[in-house]
Amino acid sequence: MTKRAKFTLQLQYNSPVILTFFLLSLLVLFLGQWTNGWTTMHLFCVYRSSFKDPLFYVRLFGHVLGHASWDHFLNNMLLLLVIGPPMEEKYGSIPLLEGIVFTALVSGVLQCALFPRTALLGASGIVFMLIMLASLSGFSGGIPVTMLLVAALYLGQQVYDIVFVHDNVANFMHIVGGICGTGFGYFYALRPQKRRKVSGAKPGLKFEKTSRHRSR
Repeated sequence: MTKRAKFTLQLQYNSPVILTFFLLSLLVLFLGQWTNGWTTMHLFCVYRSSFKDPLFYVRLFGHVLGHASWDHFLNNMLLLLVIGPPMEEKYGSIPLLEGIVFTALVSGVLQCALFPRTALLGASGIVFMLIMLASLSGFSGGIPVTMLLVAALYLGQQVYDIVFVHDNVANFMHIVGGICGTGFGYFYALRPQKRRKVSGAKPGLKFEKTSRHRSR
């Protein structure tokens, strides 16, 4: 007879990277409100500044933790908490953390290079990275139809917003996050196959907040 798993009321920190990201983002939001926006401005939004400024490198990665308001925070975190844990379970905590850090770096560098007069903050690039990553579920070497559908709908919406809504910075960073997620998914999906083959053979700033929904 198989034993049934016992259900307990003990809390489980079931997704360390995603939950830690959520808690850090929440702390950053509280700090921003407590300091009247000083920490958000100087630590958790990225904009072009001198390379000699040590805080520039903090902002380059930390901007994904900053949010402009509770609505901005909730829009991103609800999706993060729904999509993130299954992806962390599938790919592992360290690889997912690498994907988050890489996406933060790419979006931060492109923000400074392409939009020097604006500042970027928010986790939407990370969220859209996870969305595209989730669309690759079941990937086995071909091109998943789900990934094509998500990419078509997602990219279509972003291009529409860029052309007609003129929210260029936020939507461009959404696209960057989606591309990073797709690349991340293909990289980690193909890597085990390569290992098996080898082993078989013989190892004045205007703030732009990134959010899935446009602020009203």
